[in-house]
Amino acid sequence: MLVDDNPDDVFLIERAFRRANMSAPFAVSDGEEAVSYLAGEGAYADRQRHPLPALMLLDLKLPRLSGLEVLRWLREQPGLSRLPVVVLTSSRENADINLAYDLCANSYLVKPVSPDALQEMINTLDLYWARINQKPELSRP
Repeated sequence: MLVDDNPDDVFLIERAFRRANMSAPFAVSDGEEAVSYLAGEGAYADRQRHPLPALMLLDLKLPRLSGLEVLRWLREQPGLSRLPVVVLTSSRENADINLAYDLCANSYLVKPVSPDALQEMINTLDLYWARINQKPELSRP
């Protein structure tokens, strides 16, 4: 699952996933939509059509609810608190980095500027999070 409000970043990230021979992640563009998806509410109530993700790529600067607010909400949900979250953002601010880790982010990555560096990052994400890492059990909150 990708949570990012910048359509250009979403396009580049989805393209990098396809080039890595991975399915592009389901993308939402604001924090409230991310919470609705994860909670299985409204349009996302059908878990057959909208399964829980195995990994969330989360931008911090989002409309409606910030990425940090989404992360705080997520970690308070008994059935979802184990969901691996990789913060993928443009912020290099120590306050953002520290707070993300305080809220139990699993990783904090700064979006690379070049498409080649982004591709390398997505290839590494695929190797670690999709192939090597053992996924936790999740359930609807």
